[in-house]
Amino acid sequence: MPRPRAVLHCPGHSPGSVAFFNAAERFAIVGDVLFSGSIGRSDLPGGDHRTLITSIRTVLFAFGDEARVHPGHGPATTVGLERRTNPFLV
Repeated sequence: MPRPRAVLHCPGHSPGSVAFFNAAERFAIVGDVLFSGSIGRSDLPGGDHRTLITSIRTVLFAFGDEARVHPGHGPATTVGLERRTNPFLV
């Protein structure tokens, strides 16, 4: 489990992508790394699809299924919902 409040490196969408995690409140702000039902683009300069998927699976999934995820665009979701239903991750 990440520290109680952490800034975590999540490359893939861009080399410097990060997620902000608040363990006490069980939420993360993930920018363009993960969206409800989708993932961030990796076709822009510095992006890498395999790195993005690895970041989501190793960094964001570690927050636990109940953690709320607030992306840079669109509705909030949870780690568990995306783990089970996101077509880019199942």
